[in-house]
Amino acid sequence: MSGRTIAFVASEITPFAKTGGLADVAGALPAYLRRAGHDVRAFLPLYSSIDVDSYDIEPVPSVSDVAVDMGERTYRFSLFETRLPGTDTPVYLVHCPLLFDRPSLYTGDADEPVRFALFSRAVLESCQRLGWSPEILHCNDWQTGLLPLYVKSLYAWDQLFRRTRTVLTIHNVGYQGMFPAKVLESCSLRPVEAQLDQAGLKAGHIGFLKTGLEYADAITTVSPTYAREIRTPEHGAGLHPLLERRKDVLTGILNGVDVDVWDPRTDPLLPSRYSAKSLWRKEPNKVHLLREVGLPYEKGVPVVGIVTRLAYQKGIELLQEALPPVLKSRDFRLVVLGSGELKYERFFAELQHDFPRRVCFYRGYHNELAHWIEAGSDMFLMPSKYEPCGLNQMYSLLYGTVPVVRKTGGLADTVQLYDPTTGEGNGIVFDHFTGQGAQWALEAALDLYEDRKTWKKLMIHGMSQDFSWERSGPAYLKVYDRALSRNEAEV
Repeated sequence: MSGRTIAFVASEITPFAKTGGLADVAGALPAYLRRAGHDVRAFLPLYSSIDVDSYDIEPVPSVSDVAVDMGERTYRFSLFETRLPGTDTPVYLVHCPLLFDRPSLYTGDADEPVRFALFSRAVLESCQRLGWSPEILHCNDWQTGLLPLYVKSLYAWDQLFRRTRTVLTIHNVGYQGMFPAKVLESCSLRPVEAQLDQAGLKAGHIGFLKTGLEYADAITTVSPTYAREIRTPEHGAGLHPLLERRKDVLTGILNGVDVDVWDPRTDPLLPSRYSAKSLWRKEPNKVHLLREVGLPYEKGVPVVGIVTRLAYQKGIELLQEALPPVLKSRDFRLVVLGSGELKYERFFAELQHDFPRRVCFYRGYHNELAHWIEAGSDMFLMPSKYEPCGLNQMYSLLYGTVPVVRKTGGLADTVQLYDPTTGEGNGIVFDHFTGQGAQWALEAALDLYEDRKTWKKLMIHGMSQDFSWERSGPAYLKVYDRALSRNEAEV
């Protein structure tokens, strides 16, 4: 295959292993790059939670029982190969049961830094044994943050990586992989100690994400607004000085949507598929949604949907202030799908108890229900404190479900406040992180819903937008090209 050679390294990839949006990106971007003619190969730990019987997984004979010395301990791994379902994109699975045979993808275990240091080294060891030279090593989040340093230090001797350039994508700067400095030995970092953040080491810790940001040839994050926000004290989580210093190599690229999964015209999970030209077919999805969650359907009564992690980041505390008074004064249905912090779960459970025919709270995750909420709701509520990119607001737009969001990160890049004077905009947006702001936005949406002609216009605006990887993917190729050309003089 012609084009670039790209190693895409991630700690989770849909559908094999997922806890959040990283998995969706890692399952879709490599497939786009492959379709665009590039030799892209994805790398993922072989967690024990992966149902290996569901995929055609084969051992890689040339990468079997490989010994990797990590300080005073030696670990062994083998490589297995499969394909992203529905594509010919290779996925290499790093098999090290000692480190990845755990109940969950991520742990609080003492060897957590070792798990992902070994994974990172296993990627490079595998490339060596495959005789495959990646031009681009695309790393994601703190779990792969040591790779840019490893390439430029422990593996700099190998001509295989002579032209390799590293790209590190920040999916959420709040998760930095901070560990005690004592892990230097067990993570193969003692030989490069002088190249690490000395202030951090003196304070007794090392940050895997910070290390990656120091040494990556290019840095990306998941929306243009978030790329600006993380260079500020408010949103940079302590890394803003470093990100400001490296702003010339920092690019914000909005995540794409996997339109093979999220498209109301073809979504196999919907009882009634529809398009912008057949919006009357959306209503049966509302009927189905409400019947499934046990709420009464009434024609003309709007449905508000929420699918979220129940965490501070998601603005749930604003809903604690805003939802009760609006439920008391306005007639609408509320369907909530999510789990997380106990205090927020209790809030929605109590809300359901107080408004039994108006509110349904489903604790946990239910994939079909997530699709039904997107298709069956009239509006979708996302009052986030911060949102690096966000996918649900894009799903909502594509499904003709008007998003009600706070202006931050990817929400600011995708949802524009409806302007009645110009007719432009595709949703309702509020600026300030307050319960009053969230209440205003929800009531504004409910008011606007009563103007059926204007509401239909909003729906069509959203459904006409392109959020596919065919739009976002080329921006990554430009980053790759810049990273390679910027360093040609060093080769």
